[in-house]
Amino acid sequence: MTNNKYVLSWIDEMAAMTQPDKIVWIDGTEEQAEALRAEACSTGEIIKLNQEKLPGCYLHRTAVNDVARVEGRTFICTPTKEEAGNINNWMDPQEMYTKLKKLYTGAMKGRTMYVIPYSMGVVGSDFAKYGIELTDSIYVVLNMLIMTRVGTNVLEALGDSPDYIKGLHAKADLDEENRYIVHFPQDNTIMSVNSGYGGNVLLGKKCFALRIASYLGRKEGWMAEHMLILGLENPEGEVRYISAAFPSACGKTNLAMLIPPEAFRKKGYKVWCVGDDIAWLRVGKDGRLWAVNPENGFFGVAPGTNEHSNYNALATTRKDTIFTNVCHNLDDNTVWWEGLDENPPKNALNWRGEKWDYTKYDKSDKVGTSGAHPNSRFTAKAVNCPCISPEFNSMAGVPIDAIVFGGRRAKTAPLVYQSFNWQHGTFVGSIMASETTAAAAGAVGVVRRDPMAMRPFAGYNMGDYFKHWLDMGKNIPNPPKIFHVNWFRTDDEGHFIWPGFGDNMRVLLWILDRCAGAADAVETPIGFVPKAEDINIEGLDIDLNVMRELLTVDKASWLEDVENIKEFYKLVGDHVPAELQEELVALEARLG
Repeated sequence: MTNNKYVLSWIDEMAAMTQPDKIVWIDGTEEQAEALRAEACSTGEIIKLNQEKLPGCYLHRTAVNDVARVEGRTFICTPTKEEAGNINNWMDPQEMYTKLKKLYTGAMKGRTMYVIPYSMGVVGSDFAKYGIELTDSIYVVLNMLIMTRVGTNVLEALGDSPDYIKGLHAKADLDEENRYIVHFPQDNTIMSVNSGYGGNVLLGKKCFALRIASYLGRKEGWMAEHMLILGLENPEGEVRYISAAFPSACGKTNLAMLIPPEAFRKKGYKVWCVGDDIAWLRVGKDGRLWAVNPENGFFGVAPGTNEHSNYNALATTRKDTIFTNVCHNLDDNTVWWEGLDENPPKNALNWRGEKWDYTKYDKSDKVGTSGAHPNSRFTAKAVNCPCISPEFNSMAGVPIDAIVFGGRRAKTAPLVYQSFNWQHGTFVGSIMASETTAAAAGAVGVVRRDPMAMRPFAGYNMGDYFKHWLDMGKNIPNPPKIFHVNWFRTDDEGHFIWPGFGDNMRVLLWILDRCAGAADAVETPIGFVPKAEDINIEGLDIDLNVMRELLTVDKASWLEDVENIKEFYKLVGDHVPAELQEELVALEARLG
């Protein structure tokens, strides 16, 4: 399929090490994909679901010890530990290559090696980056066909160039003690062994599109970010775009596929989803920041997804979807998960493939008693989303008006505030945090810093990553404005004050008005906060006094937070830029 000597010699080298029985090139055709589905069904690797109710849909179960990303087994291997920084796990590249070679040697004996040429971004666009993943898993092939752009046109676009990302994945023995997800940024190489779970083995996703791409972006002058991209269309038909970063459990996918409140829908407002997880951003010819979603599908968490929480995500899964570790309803050969509806199946297999009794469900032991694993997934085609943006396949991307950071804070952060400028906005992103909920392991209310939602995904030193943000700000003639939101403020009884979901659009409209110079704000020690009357609460069971409460800046809790930020910056280490240390000092002074 290619004469590229760099590609061919690397594949020869990897095949000599892993020793597969045969090598199959993936060409991106539906005929080949259908043959692979049939083969995977015959071996039980996937299960064909009810094709009348769920056309093109399949169920897969991972090993019970292999159900999530493993941050503790994920490494950035750079020549020095300093380049990887204190947040990432590091090992010397040669030491890691030696360790991995032992695990890969003969790992594909009796198996087929599949060669997947794929593109992150539209093939041939300025944003596009190409990769080749070698894998012994048909499940990986079928997921990559959904999540990325796969085919011979990728090889044609690559031509004779050595400029591609190498990815090697072997299931090996699925041994969790020898499970490694390893990145060699200087070598453009990703290696994953002893896992079959999507987040560890779909190497185009977090591994390439964030960890390796963030490293490339710094080197080449662009940004790879853990951000959704949405377009908000007003009644006049004008669409403006926002990119936003949220840690997990903060409603990122819901916001990406937001449905406007009924009163706004009637007026003609619409929201378009460009992407739900990753954004690549670069300066356009007009001096603005332009963004693309480099992915081609959604790898979403199933539990909690329903018609009310995320109608568009659920609709997207109704066809051409691979479900992983959900509950299998044997009565009609469909799938179910906690939070889908109030009707758990009476005759079903749980995510482990065991007979499941829904009456034994215990919220305190979700993994042990639930029908679907709490991290069960759907892999679905973006084009099947009812609100997918007409610009989804744009070669140029979309221009970004606003960057939004968010977290889950009970008291500290107001509903929304705007940074003073790009440098202050970078500071706001660097101190992003969420408080642990009852659902998370450990104590409730503990603050976990997750700068720009990139803590597990920056492919190099976090302090240098902050510096790259500051440098980008100097290189964007017309930068987006930067905001922070918090949908999770609570009253004294612990109840959420803001309704969230579709009503979050009311806050987005104020944000876009600020970008257009059409809304007022009040200056506070943390940034610009809206006047209570400037957020449209028409149709909400909320009055102006509640809005004032949502927008207050609690100085005492912020001063407490400053101490926590100092500790976090110490953890990041001496690469934290001086400008951000100055911002922290200035914040403390304003609060005092």
